[in-house]
Amino acid sequence: MTNPADYRPAPGSIPAEPGVYRFRDPHGRVVYVGKAKSLRARLSNYFQDLSNLHPRTRIMVTTAASVEWTVVRNEVEALILEHTWIKQYDPRFNVVFKDDKSYPYLAVTMGETYPRIQVMRGERRKGVRYFGPYARAWQIRDTVDTLLTALPVRTCAPGVFRKAERQGRPCLLGYIDKCSAPCVGRISEEDHRALAERVCAVLGGDAKGMIRDLTQSMTDAAEREDFEAAARARDRLHALRDVLDRNAVVLAQGTDADIFSLVDDEMEAAAHVFHVRDGRIAGERGWVVDKPEPLEVPGMVAQLIQEAYGAVEGVDVPPEVLVPAAPEGADALREWLRGVRGAAVDIRVPSRGKKAELAGTGHQNALQVLEQHRLKRSSDLSTRAAALQELQEAIGMVEAPLRIECYDISHTGGTNQVGSMVVFEDALPRKAEYRQFSIADGTDDTAAMREVLTRRFKRYLEESRLPPEERETARFAYPPQLVLVDGGLPQVNVAREALDALGVADVMVVGLAKRLEEVWVPGEEFPVILPRGSEALFLLQRLRDEAHRFAITRHRGKRGKAMKASALDDVPGVGPERAKALIRHFGSLAKVKQASVEQLTLVPGIGAGTAQAILRAVRGDDGMLDT
Repeated sequence: MTNPADYRPAPGSIPAEPGVYRFRDPHGRVVYVGKAKSLRARLSNYFQDLSNLHPRTRIMVTTAASVEWTVVRNEVEALILEHTWIKQYDPRFNVVFKDDKSYPYLAVTMGETYPRIQVMRGERRKGVRYFGPYARAWQIRDTVDTLLTALPVRTCAPGVFRKAERQGRPCLLGYIDKCSAPCVGRISEEDHRALAERVCAVLGGDAKGMIRDLTQSMTDAAEREDFEAAARARDRLHALRDVLDRNAVVLAQGTDADIFSLVDDEMEAAAHVFHVRDGRIAGERGWVVDKPEPLEVPGMVAQLIQEAYGAVEGVDVPPEVLVPAAPEGADALREWLRGVRGAAVDIRVPSRGKKAELAGTGHQNALQVLEQHRLKRSSDLSTRAAALQELQEAIGMVEAPLRIECYDISHTGGTNQVGSMVVFEDALPRKAEYRQFSIADGTDDTAAMREVLTRRFKRYLEESRLPPEERETARFAYPPQLVLVDGGLPQVNVAREALDALGVADVMVVGLAKRLEEVWVPGEEFPVILPRGSEALFLLQRLRDEAHRFAITRHRGKRGKAMKASALDDVPGVGPERAKALIRHFGSLAKVKQASVEQLTLVPGIGAGTAQAILRAVRGDDGMLDT
């Protein structure tokens, strides 16, 4: 715990201009990012009597050890810089909006030569048009299945597409007219791209032109007495109208708006948005919010808008954004959204009419989001705090271990050894900071553990001396309060010796033995036995199991590569380096089998005789080889 008076900037040294500020902990890690119209006025609020601060703000300023700021020209620049830094540093004391689930989107990959339509989740990719999000994946699949009747755009994965190209035969969808089969040349690249553009137009709510064209095609075919063509146009028209009818009309035709709702309480909040396009609900999304820093509703609304539009293309920002309360810094937000969209964006609170009614429905959805979140996590926040406190008391730590690292070793008979390091902060996994270590074969488990910990903490000592701006991108710059190793007293003692040899004395080490799930502490004759229902034991088991899973994943990959190369080991003239070069050149042993002698000789060090010997070994044939 630090004293804010020790790092308080000198009076008058803080500028009164707009800007963004960062609080850092003693290791230089950013723990909080904020913006202000006047840096001097805002920062002075943090450096007052601790008893006057909100409890969570008090924890933040006593965790930090320094504060720095960057002056900008106006509030819009401050807004953009704050959002960028929050995404970059992921500070633990900032309000974080998290999806209450991973919402699926309907995506069209316009960046590919032959665009395809598919369900996507997670981060957005460049060159992909997104529609939604939808509440359920089956809704998207039903929509796609119906849409393909009218617009048979490609849906297959790249591997399936390439296989169809090689074989000259389309997949089942190509035979039943639910794919235009660009893989076999039934449609040109330009025409298929135009088809994908029409799909995007329909999903975006603009289907009038296509409905008109299909209606005209059906009429013309009927007049020519080409009833088969008329029936196809009729089926496509019905399919198109069915897709449009799935989304109910809730507002006047031509209305594009996003309608946000928010439910807030002391510790957490929930938000919801309806995406309305051309008067229809095109998608919805929900967030849950942990609030490590107290924030009023206007501030929450401002953060929500930043989260919703911080990583979207201009086409995804509607001209109207309806919110439950006027956001903090509304003028700056409007200017920022104008820059994103390329046109004016109106942010306002609906007071009456259909938009206010839809906002009321959104509020009910936000309540459901929060209720479901609470049911899933029940007392998760308090449970995590209780687990850390219980662990602190059980192993005799001065403070609760907010950052815990767990280490495991995986191998097969002493070969293909891999060490894993997983990180939990505030009793939650921080997967971006997981690390893996390759270890030389033949090293026993305790020596391997010593090597991994030595490498990790040697890097920590080196990187802890870097300037703050370089430390931010360093891989091992931040130490844990607790190290957990998978094993009993021998592994714990080795871990403690490794840290002592480096002079790292302020990191606690314990081990979790599998046999009775006892917790071993260095220098203690007997283990600590945690109750079976203990939250602390459950936390340690999660850490141990996660480290084991992470190590096994890497080990299997390493072992698999070794096994692929092993078929080449007995070939005269092919040593480990040439075997690796072959696998690296062709990508896999299967590709080596398919290669000709002439292709093999393109690999440095492989002559014609060696190439024939390689093919005899991998194909198991009698030497009648293709050249």
